[in-house]
Amino acid sequence: MTLPSPIPAELAEMIAARLRVIGDPTRIRILDLLREEELSVSEITERLGTSQQNASKHLGILLQAGILTRRKRGNSSIYSIADRGVYELCEQVCGGLQLQLAELTALVDGGRAHGGAG
Repeated sequence: MTLPSPIPAELAEMIAARLRVIGDPTRIRILDLLREEELSVSEITERLGTSQQNASKHLGILLQAGILTRRKRGNSSIYSIADRGVYELCEQVCGGLQLQLAELTALVDGGRAHGGAG
């Protein structure tokens, strides 16, 4: 999908809302846990080392945004990914971070090679 230019205000708000939803370290970790398998709230809580209340809050936000889906298994709620496109976004961000890190490392190493104190 190609974005229109200029981006209409309503679309910009929708994009920003989606980025706010996934722009939380706990939610990113939840998405990472659910990448390969579906998990219950208690399994997510245990793997994150957080409280069930905290995990449930973040799961609810991801569910409401349509990024996750939930089904019942007995008394447990089982969560899985509904929008796998979220991983493409994370991969792009991670790739950008790797590039920045490589550039920073080259600068620091270059400074050392030239007798810098770095």
